[in-house]
Amino acid sequence: MSADDDRAHRLSRYGGWVLLVFIGVLLPLWGFGALADGLRDGETFTFDTPLLQAVHSIANARLDQAFLTITSLGYMGGVVPVDAILVMGLALARRPRDAVFAGISILGSLVLNLAVKHSFERARPSLWESLVHETSYSFPSGHAMASMTLGWVVVLLCWSKQSRIGWRLRWPVTCLATTFVLLVGLSRIYLGAHYPSDILAGWTAASVWVIGVYVLTFYGAESPVSKNDASPISAWDHRD
Repeated sequence: MSADDDRAHRLSRYGGWVLLVFIGVLLPLWGFGALADGLRDGETFTFDTPLLQAVHSIANARLDQAFLTITSLGYMGGVVPVDAILVMGLALARRPRDAVFAGISILGSLVLNLAVKHSFERARPSLWESLVHETSYSFPSGHAMASMTLGWVVVLLCWSKQSRIGWRLRWPVTCLATTFVLLVGLSRIYLGAHYPSDILAGWTAASVWVIGVYVLTFYGAESPVSKNDASPISAWDHRD
């Protein structure tokens, strides 16, 4: 194999992983670090209050009900049961590596959220009386982290699995997951439960965690994005 062929082979094999780590880990980590440093130093984010007020200015009874429904789906009313069904479904389908990835991503995200909340102890917004009663700290948003975690897990599995159905639905699933994550984040701002910076921190923290777990779980077993349905299945998945 010539030097050029060798470089092309390495780029084909590792280029996707490098790009995934840069976009999914390093950039979100930088963003979360900037938010965390600012909050720890006692700074206020200039965009928080104006965005809260702008979203609240469109409030009406119909939107109240719509965003209450969305915020419920973003955690106990939707994300949490889907998390459980997803992990159990992958295990029952004899996809142990996928199940481990999903389980660690979901449980780890929950633990990380609780740890960071108690580290910063940021109070909830109090610009108006919220339609939801929250007793936990504000930074980062648990709803944002939970929805982003589930979104990333499902999208990464669709893009990397050998399942014909998963591969064919990769773009609809990606669009649906993105829309859902954005709506859940918007609902938390609309309801006055979180500052916009809490939402951004939740999204970035979840992205760093899930993609980090994905790389550690699948690196060397397959390409981060399957090019066809016939890509090799890992030895781990063949054990059963």
